Amino acid sequence: MKLVFHSQPVKDMKKAVIFYRDILGMEEAWREGDHTVSFKTNTETQLLLEDDEFEREFGPGSVFLVDSVDEYFKENQNSLRFVKEPCDIPPGRYAIFTDDSGNPIRIIDMSKR
Repeated sequence: MKLVFHSQPVKDMKKAVIFYRDILGMEEAWREGDHTVSFKTNTETQLLLEDDEFEREFGPGSVFLVDSVDEYFKENQNSLRFVKEPCDIPPGRYAIFTDDSGNPIRIIDMSKR
């Protein structure tokens, strides 16, 4: 697993973009519609803003790149607590499981690229 994003759920994407871009001076890396914007950082990891009620429920957390979300889920579904089973997203597949303290750990693959 490779850390690729830090997910930061937001309530108002327009205000969040102004804050991170204009006030903090971060450079936008890419966006997906009106609900997801990624910002470059001084590392390979990007800051991912998401205006999504489900994501806000779990709060901020790390997003790790895996070779295959479906394979990871299949191999770990009995040992990890998945709170979001694998689903399609524009670049590939996505799922969320939690650690013993309830912190979200998100995984993603880029199978559609």
